[in-house]
Amino acid sequence: MSWDFFVPVCIGDLVKTGGINQYVVQDVVPPKQLPSHLSRFKAALRSQGPLCILEHFDTGYSVLQHCSLVELGVKEDALELLIQVVSGLAASLPALLVSTSISAAERKEKLNAVKMSVFLLCKLTETLESYSCRQSIVTAPGKGGKKGKAGGEGLLQWDSEREKVLHALVQLLQLDIRSLWSLSLVEEEFISCVTCCCYKLLENPTISHVKSKPTRDCIIHLLGVLIKKYNHLLGASVKVIQLLQHFEQLSSVFAQAVSVWSTEYGVRAIIGEVIREIGQKSSEELAREGSGVKAFASFLSELSALVPELMIPNISVLITHLEGESHTMRVAVCEVLGEILVRVLCGDGLDESGKADRDRFFDTLQEHLHDTHSHVRARVLQVYTRIVNSKALPLCRYSEVMELAVGRLMDKSINAVKSAIQLLAAFIAHNPYSCKLSSADLKKPLEKETAKLREMKKKLEGKAPVAVIKASELWAAMEPELLVTVRTELEPTSETEREQQEDEDDRDVEEEKEAEDDRATAVKIAQYLRVNKYRNAVRLCIRAHSCFPESEMFASLSTLTPETLMETLALIFKGSDEDTTELSPNLPPTPQKEGEKEGEEGELKKQEMLVQYLTDTETFALQVERAISVINTMLYWKTTSVVQEAVQFCVTVCEFSVANSVSGVRKMLPLVWSTDAAIKDAVVQAYRRLYLNPQGETVRMKAQTLVDSLSELMVDASLGTIQCLEEIVQEFFSSGSNLQSTVVQVLWERFTGKRETSGLHKRAAVLLLGMAARAEREVVLSNLDTLCSVALGEKVTEDFLLARDTVITICSITDHVRQSKGAPFRLPQEHQLFTCLTQAIAEGVVMEDPYWQSFMEQAVRLIYFLAESPDQLCSRLLQRSARLLLDQIAEGGEVNKDPGQMQDGSQESNEQGEQVNCVCLAQLLALCGCVAFWQVSHLERSVSAELRRRRGETEEREEKEKGPSSKAKQAANESAMEEELGLIGASAEDTEAELIRKICETELLAEENLLCAFLPLLVKVCSSPGRYSHPQLTTAACLALSQYMMISPSVCEENIRLMFTVLERSSFPVVRANAIIALGDLTVRFPNILEPWTQNLYARLSDEVPSVRQTAVTVLTQLVLKDVLKVKGQVSEVAVLLIDPEPHITSLALNFFNELASKDNAIYNLLPDIISRLSDPERRMSSEDFNTIMKQLFSYITKERQTESLVEKLCQRFRTAKTERQWCDLATSLSLLSMCERGFKRLQECWECYSDKLTEPGVYQPLLSITAKLRRGAKLQFKAQVDEFEKRLTAVHTRGLENVESPEMEEENQKEGPTERTVTHTPLPTRGRTRAKKGQTKPSGSSHGDDSFVTPQKSRKSKKPVITFSSDEEEDEEDAVMAESETPKVTTPIARTSRRARLRN
Repeated sequence: MSWDFFVPVCIGDLVKTGGINQYVVQDVVPPKQLPSHLSRFKAALRSQGPLCILEHFDTGYSVLQHCSLVELGVKEDALELLIQVVSGLAASLPALLVSTSISAAERKEKLNAVKMSVFLLCKLTETLESYSCRQSIVTAPGKGGKKGKAGGEGLLQWDSEREKVLHALVQLLQLDIRSLWSLSLVEEEFISCVTCCCYKLLENPTISHVKSKPTRDCIIHLLGVLIKKYNHLLGASVKVIQLLQHFEQLSSVFAQAVSVWSTEYGVRAIIGEVIREIGQKSSEELAREGSGVKAFASFLSELSALVPELMIPNISVLITHLEGESHTMRVAVCEVLGEILVRVLCGDGLDESGKADRDRFFDTLQEHLHDTHSHVRARVLQVYTRIVNSKALPLCRYSEVMELAVGRLMDKSINAVKSAIQLLAAFIAHNPYSCKLSSADLKKPLEKETAKLREMKKKLEGKAPVAVIKASELWAAMEPELLVTVRTELEPTSETEREQQEDEDDRDVEEEKEAEDDRATAVKIAQYLRVNKYRNAVRLCIRAHSCFPESEMFASLSTLTPETLMETLALIFKGSDEDTTELSPNLPPTPQKEGEKEGEEGELKKQEMLVQYLTDTETFALQVERAISVINTMLYWKTTSVVQEAVQFCVTVCEFSVANSVSGVRKMLPLVWSTDAAIKDAVVQAYRRLYLNPQGETVRMKAQTLVDSLSELMVDASLGTIQCLEEIVQEFFSSGSNLQSTVVQVLWERFTGKRETSGLHKRAAVLLLGMAARAEREVVLSNLDTLCSVALGEKVTEDFLLARDTVITICSITDHVRQSKGAPFRLPQEHQLFTCLTQAIAEGVVMEDPYWQSFMEQAVRLIYFLAESPDQLCSRLLQRSARLLLDQIAEGGEVNKDPGQMQDGSQESNEQGEQVNCVCLAQLLALCGCVAFWQVSHLERSVSAELRRRRGETEEREEKEKGPSSKAKQAANESAMEEELGLIGASAEDTEAELIRKICETELLAEENLLCAFLPLLVKVCSSPGRYSHPQLTTAACLALSQYMMISPSVCEENIRLMFTVLERSSFPVVRANAIIALGDLTVRFPNILEPWTQNLYARLSDEVPSVRQTAVTVLTQLVLKDVLKVKGQVSEVAVLLIDPEPHITSLALNFFNELASKDNAIYNLLPDIISRLSDPERRMSSEDFNTIMKQLFSYITKERQTESLVEKLCQRFRTAKTERQWCDLATSLSLLSMCERGFKRLQECWECYSDKLTEPGVYQPLLSITAKLRRGAKLQFKAQVDEFEKRLTAVHTRGLENVESPEMEEENQKEGPTERTVTHTPLPTRGRTRAKKGQTKPSGSSHGDDSFVTPQKSRKSKKPVITFSSDEEEDEEDAVMAESETPKVTTPIARTSRRARLRN
């Protein structure tokens, strides 16, 4: 073979004349002849094998050249043949590559075959891939959801063929075919041919789908082979970046690919190259749209999840992006750090370098908890949540991170808040401390252990010597003197001295004999040195060498010189103290108790660790308590997702038995009534998880656990909490759980006392039985006798609370609670239940039990719900109670009709008797009022409903009695009959309602009715507060009288004045509060009677007692928002409560205005009047309070038209304002408006209204602040107008109106356009003006009286002056001008005239 095949850059290059020995395509086959040529190619493949490609390359090339013209079948045939060629080469080459005797010609032949077949296969694959992508766009599913038939089949076929192509290429390239090339240098074009094909396939939009996983894996492995064997590393890294930039869906694909290349193929450098490329991207480049920043971020996050340990060497390159502008990249880098911290830099086995990296990464994450972008903050919190869940957070960082998480609960971003809640829940779930203890419980143990630690430290400090000198320091001090002694001892001496020395030596020898070994001798020498006996020490040292010649300590003395002797003495002295290192200079050494000392130090360390643990636990508990208090408030946020997270947090806290966890669980209970289905479902699921899925080995144990947990929730629960809990428990008993019967059995055992339990848990058990009865009536109905005997029997007077709860439980079987539509369910009057109830109520009247009244109210309610003819039963009950009270008075000797009068005699006994009678009388009056109220309710609900039911049954029975003929007639006259029936039904209902009203008006308080007998007594007690001054009696009488007034309009009209007198003059706050509630109910029932008294209701908003103000604002809020009361100027009294010292009242007032703002134009219409009332001099409100109120109210004005109209209305008020303070308040109000361009124009038009008041700083400064606000972000033309207006304001303020409005000023104004001309004292309209100014009158000077005001005449006379502020939507707006006689106590008359009428005047 004389030619070589070179892989071309462009397909067309193969038909051009090439270089020497370069292959050129000779024959490009026409499209029509291709099938026959392919057949010959196929035959040659069978006969010659894969080398036939050398002869039939032109055929394959022709298919490529005419790809757009030939049929799909031809391309598929060509593809199949090329796959077989490549597979054949892959099968035949291994033997050839192993062989050592391969010729050059054979090698060239195989190489050309490989290059030709791979080139054709890759190019054809790219072509078919492009075609399939186009087909997928053209044949996308339409409205019918069906693809084109041909296109769909072709695509399906290509999906299966694509994998075959890749498998064939992998098989071939896995072989070491580099030896086919000279010097094993594979040409770059050949590698590019394969890689381009791979990257082309990766551009397919569906490559990241699950169905494409086999194709994806093949491409990854093929590229891995090319990177490892064919030097494609740099090319791959560049291509990864390019493709990520244009195809966002490839982030997960390339993350998987890079992890496979770095692990399975061992090419770790690829990670460094890719990350370096991303790291080098500038912040400005990433900020541009289409920069692929999302793909880069997703790629980094997923890659760190796959190979976190390989990211550490390159993390420094990515850290730079944390300072960049792209928040997406900051998120990605933080997630990479999180993965590394969770999976690599965790545990106790880290070296110093690893710990340093870990701390650095944690510091970086903590910094970005305060990132400027909310998405980064939220994701960093999520990273921390994963770290905590993986237990990878060091204990020393718990407190710091948790404090930051609690701080993030106040974040403005909802996502950040939710992530913070999740992190705090993770902290509680994985905390190393004891969460069950509160910070209060931990305080005492911490103080105790801290004091103990302090004592231990003092004890150890006392044992330590005061002055401590080291042995080396002592040696340095004694060394000069000792050296002199050594030299003296070693000098030659006379015979006399020698004899004395020998005597001393003999004594030394005796001492040496006493010493058993060389160590003891050394100790003795050291002791001599410490007590300054240097000569004895030197002599003993010299003698010791002769006694212990083998000792190492004295070995250096074999040569006796001053130097060797000093060295030996130094070794003995300093070496003997190496263990202790410290000596007392004054005391000789004593043997130390080393074991005891180590034990004390060990105890000290343990105590320090215990104190540190308790300190950390207390800090953790404080942060948990703070988090719980904040998250509990989030249960009522408007954002559903935050509420769901808060509910989940409360569940987590409760499951881990955190202190105060029940508070959140109780607080979220009312959310079962939420209109949001998601929130309601979250709460129900939370309670089911906490209380209705108990743990236990047996069914009975589970039932007991369930009852215990629910009882704990019921103890000390409010009425609202119990009502909410009913919904949860009722759902449990309706669900058909296998625990139901056992739970009911356990509850009955607790109630009857078979199991010893407290009174609180007994009451909880009976209430839970009532909740169960809502789902299954027989639970209570079949055990009425048990309920009566246990709670309502002889011992009923001992526990009225248990009796009350029992009555509430029995109420759950009545029709009113169950809302039954069938025949009424009632029990006969002789039933044991009513006998017990009437006896308990009557006996309780003459007792002084504080819980009797709550029992009585529930008992009377039950009688009217459940008894036949309850009015007769209650009549006998009142008679019996009154008789018992009279008997008690008779027995006590107090026979006077007037309890206020006193007889002479024993004063103390009389006072005591009267006091008892007052309480009993109060209880009797309370019973009367309760009976009256429920009698009216019985008539209007039960009797009326029964009449309707009977009428319905009668009509139904009459219809059945009618034959088919009447039905035919009815069908013929259907429309007429429908109208007639409608009228008949309405007439019947009116008749029934009139009957009930007549009974209430004439019969209930007739002379023969017992209720009538008590009404004069009620009126007397209420009207004589001086005589009847007992608080309980006054309270009961007032409440009972209001219940009597509910009976009929006549009774209400007769006593309404008395009720309002009590409201205003009663000295008892509870009476005033009850009166407000009662009058609110009466307003709903008889609105026309109460309407003239509205002002008196509003007056209670300024009551001196906070509880009365709170009740008043609550009642008025309900009346106003339900449109029972018309909103008038008295709402200014509610506005004053926005600055109330009581936070709860302030929040109620704020809620009132929030709800009122939802009504169209309500606050807008009221604002001018509120401003007038609040700025009234008699009110004496401070400027700060006025500003606070107005700032809140003006926040509800959002419409531009409303702002424009309010500007004009407020400017007109300057004319009628009489004091400087009123001017200032109006100016302040104007400055609080969110002024727009139209509003500013209106402000300029009303210049005459306020210009003469600009000399006052309180008017000038607010108006100046308006110009400052308007100037921000204004257009140039508008800004010029604002500047001109500001100059005008400043000029008038500094020089006065008279000096500014000069002819020169008029000339300037005329240049700008026709404007109004003003003169000193009395400005008049200029003739020929194109537009009249609104509300323009002749303002008087300061010396003029009120008579100088000119007010337009009313166009229509009305009987009563009324204030009305419309939204002024029309162009011809109406103006409000206040009369001169206006005072805060009188409704302001407002004249309204059109603009044209004013102009004519």
